[in-house]
Amino acid sequence: MNLLALDTSTDSMSIAVQRGTGDGAAPWQHNATGGAKTSSHLIPEIQRLMALAQLRFEDLDAIVFGAGPGSFTGLRTACSVAQGLAFGASVPVLPVDSLLAVAEEARWNTGNAQSLAVTALLDARMDELYTADYAFAHGIWTQLSDCRLIKPESLVWSSPDVLAGNVFDGYGARLPNTATRIRALPTATALLRLAPALLAAGGAVPADQALPSYIRDKVAQTTQERAATKALTGSVP
Repeated sequence: MNLLALDTSTDSMSIAVQRGTGDGAAPWQHNATGGAKTSSHLIPEIQRLMALAQLRFEDLDAIVFGAGPGSFTGLRTACSVAQGLAFGASVPVLPVDSLLAVAEEARWNTGNAQSLAVTALLDARMDELYTADYAFAHGIWTQLSDCRLIKPESLVWSSPDVLAGNVFDGYGARLPNTATRIRALPTATALLRLAPALLAAGGAVPADQALPSYIRDKVAQTTQERAATKALTGSVP
């Protein structure tokens, strides 16, 4: 398959292009700091990788993007870019769960494990985490729980093989310490590895139906809530 994959759901920007020549060649990829730089760097880097792969957008079988959960701005950016490019090239879009991409990256980093249980964790800011549980067996990922937004100490210990994500520097002391921890992000190359099975399962959608996955529906406190917190803690959150 010819695929373009991008993820900007975290503070990192990850892009990869796969040309389906059948020779097992590694994808062209670019990983860099995202955040404020994403809006100005994302499209030029996509164009550069497509040129290196000698592909036109019309040659793609699908455009794959990390659909979230994650940064509101990052998710909107990835979705809008994927939609715009897909509209122009008349190709489908494949939204992929960013936590699943974390689990896949962790699996790959353990030596391409053929059997693995992963609790994927992404920093949701505001002293909270996004998390979901997955299991890999017989070449297939199965999601074991819905995505949840939790406080770090509220993580229910389900005896996974690994905890994986980008949360250990900030919240590590508040998480269970009896599992292997793997630092992992939802990379574009992880999206490429996930894409064939998801496409075969009918996961692709027309560009106008591609949507980010927002788990948190509130990103700021009201004035009254901030005042109440200040009265309790003596500081503004």
